Amino acid sequence: MNILVVDDEPLARSRLRRLLADDAGSTGRQPHLVREAASASEALALLQPSGGQAFDLLLLDVHMPGQDGLSLAHNLQGLRHPPAVVFVTAHADHAVSAFELDAADYLTKPVRLERLQQALAKVQRLQRPPAAAAPPPDATPAGRGEMLLIQDRGRTERIALAEVLYFKAEQKYVTVRTLTRSYVLDGALSELESRYPGRFLRIHRNALVARHALRALERHHDPEEGECWAARLHGLAELLTVSRRQVGAVRDALTSG
Repeated sequence: MNILVVDDEPLARSRLRRLLADDAGSTGRQPHLVREAASASEALALLQPSGGQAFDLLLLDVHMPGQDGLSLAHNLQGLRHPPAVVFVTAHADHAVSAFELDAADYLTKPVRLERLQQALAKVQRLQRPPAAAAPPPDATPAGRGEMLLIQDRGRTERIALAEVLYFKAEQKYVTVRTLTRSYVLDGALSELESRYPGRFLRIHRNALVARHALRALERHHDPEEGECWAARLHGLAELLTVSRRQVGAVRDALTSG
């Protein structure tokens, strides 16, 4: 990738360069093409068409003399082809503002190689053409661009709503399940149900499932509820219990596709 590192501290820029070189070395990929800017004004000059190079990604500090990183990221939205932005900062309290600016990720210093690699992988996924993203079969186009903002263990992350297979209430929090992993979300199922009525279906007092992910309605023995019905979802081995009053709604959703 063509990467612009924007940080007023030379040591911070040098460390990111080393980490980017380590990333290429450990994965066997082509080395990243890396340039540096010590301020927002230097970065903007390089990002203009006359700068001579298009960048895929900005690794951007937040606190800098003059224009700060959040303001620079806001200005980038006016570019015809803005690069992805990953904030790299010693301050974790700007994460929400960063994601409101469509940042791909938010890293706190000192940055670990593994964490940087996760951010680079996320940027590459976001930059793939839609056909290469391989959404679940039958996923509806509506809402693919919508994102969930999840804060967990001091980390803030954006999850594409189209990737969510179900929401499940677990005591005082909600589990968000995608094909690859689970997240924890602060909130209530009723709020999610009212926010996304066309995308998710209530199947139980403790569960909402993505309509596009529904694959079957099966008889099932639940340790707590005994013999009951359960929903099978795309790509998941686990079954989700369906309450008696929601069996008809699940059947209708399966029939209507």
